[in-house]
Amino acid sequence: MTKVFNLYEAKNQLSSLVDRAASGEEIVIAKHGQPMAKLVPMPVVKKGPRKPSGLMKIKWISPDFDDPLPPELLKQFGYDPDP
Repeated sequence: MTKVFNLYEAKNQLSSLVDRAASGEEIVIAKHGQPMAKLVPMPVVKKGPRKPSGLMKIKWISPDFDDPLPPELLKQFGYDPDP
């Protein structure tokens, strides 16, 4: 169900309106009785393992791809991990 709030009410109750929208309710914000904006819940983004896009012909990504570089390799780039 859609609930309409005037702009003044919406400004004073923004935090609670955001919570209500996040729980699935649609909130319409009106200015001088004219609907101007709708506050709706954000779509849920499902995150899973990264998959190669195929753009660079990559067939496989190592599970440790995002791990920090080993200290001996960092030293070759001039970074001292143990100051």
